[in-house]
Amino acid sequence: MKQRRLMNDINVVPYIDVMLVLLVIFMVTAPMVQSSSVNLPSVGKSAQTPAAPLEVIVKADETLAVRDRAEESSTEGNEKTVTKAELADYIRQLQAKNPQQPVLIAGDKDVKYDAVLSVMDELQRQQVQKIGLLVKPGR
Repeated sequence: MKQRRLMNDINVVPYIDVMLVLLVIFMVTAPMVQSSSVNLPSVGKSAQTPAAPLEVIVKADETLAVRDRAEESSTEGNEKTVTKAELADYIRQLQAKNPQQPVLIAGDKDVKYDAVLSVMDELQRQQVQKIGLLVKPGR
């Protein structure tokens, strides 16, 4: 008895026929499809510039200082040393002009994490809004 030889070829003619039919269908229907445009609303530039933040500095010895970045000279000279009890009142006094002024807490990297969190907790208890943490970008 003679063994049959297996066929290793794939007949691709039907696939080519299907592709050509799809190509013709897309070519005929493409001009009929309407392109839609979306009219987006326009908004004018914001009238108010964002407020420069207040910076609460927790130093390595856990003393607190407040720096107002809105003042012209953002050097070490405009820092005011405060106690933890005076902090919230002083922040609210500075925010009297602009209640939406953010407060950033800058903790020294050698200070305990608990000290930074206690300052944040105290500010939140005293209803100070927009509190964040200040970090230095990595190298």
